[in-house]
Amino acid sequence: MSEIRPLPREVGLCLGTLPAGPKNAITDVPGVRVGHASVIEGSDVRTGVTVVLPHGGNLFREKVIAATHTINGFGKPCGLEQLRELGTLESPIALTSTLNVPRVADGLLTWMLAQDEGIARTTSTVNVVVGECNDGYLNDARGRHVREEHVLAALAGASAGPVAQGAVGAGVGMVAFGYKGGVGSASRRLPEETGGWTVGALVVSNMGRRTQLTIDGVPVGRLLSEGEPARSERGSVMVILATDAPLTARQLGRLCRRVPHGLARTGSTAGGTSGDFAIAFSTAQRIPHDSGAPELVLRCLPDDGRAFDLLLLAVVEAVEEAVIASLFRAETVTGYAGRTVPALPLPAVLALLERFGRLRLAL
Repeated sequence: MSEIRPLPREVGLCLGTLPAGPKNAITDVPGVRVGHASVIEGSDVRTGVTVVLPHGGNLFREKVIAATHTINGFGKPCGLEQLRELGTLESPIALTSTLNVPRVADGLLTWMLAQDEGIARTTSTVNVVVGECNDGYLNDARGRHVREEHVLAALAGASAGPVAQGAVGAGVGMVAFGYKGGVGSASRRLPEETGGWTVGALVVSNMGRRTQLTIDGVPVGRLLSEGEPARSERGSVMVILATDAPLTARQLGRLCRRVPHGLARTGSTAGGTSGDFAIAFSTAQRIPHDSGAPELVLRCLPDDGRAFDLLLLAVVEAVEEAVIASLFRAETVTGYAGRTVPALPLPAVLALLERFGRLRLAL
């Protein structure tokens, strides 16, 4: 392995106006943990799984308020309909490649059943959530190489620390804007006078044509690709949002619907064969399973307040930076059938950004 490539802020690229959290990752939201298992075998297997846990307790018994939004429905995720209907999340979110969704869901079920002996015996069944992107260009997708052991390893290794990014976990085989994509993460913090809430984003980037790539408003992809033939956009993106702000499922849905604005800043247009989905959850309060209470008293921010307006901006900025982070950190990968996808050429990119005055001190 070569040296770890820098993240945007490490080279002076500070996107947006709101400050980032201390780790500039989804794990800046207290309690959130992220784990990866990369599956790299021989010359053809380049895949993996990434998990996001809202808290370290029993998620089935202490659900979190959540929402989901379909930007473009050309995808095969699992568990989104119950999440959409009930507005709660009761399992970790797993991200993987398309044909591995059933196997990853089964691994999540194994883990959830071990967590709670009452599931499907003394109480209801459990809804596991799995998102996907197609890594078939670099990976032997038909082999379905992500197994239960990989899911369990990702869960066991989940951490609240800095998030590994680039070609790791679910991002091992992904391609974005003609360059090596993968996992990216970023966060934004609101000013203390508006609550000091945090919004964190984690993306799996696997979308876009090279000529579309835009970084901080600079048409980097077009400037780097002059003379190259145009290619169709075929891919997908999964975006997970976490916040510690007290929000309802409806309000979290509003956050999800700002995700396309962040993606658009990077050049993504949600092509016709691109499966683009967003999931958001709040860690501010937990919903007990089968509480038996006649009513639940929940908190939420006012929709017309300054804090909520800034949360929407935070989503856009965090999603934008997470996508760019996935490109900055990912290395060149050679995989299935000898295909190679190059890493984003950082020296040339930084020269362009410097030319357009985009490199500055971190906020």
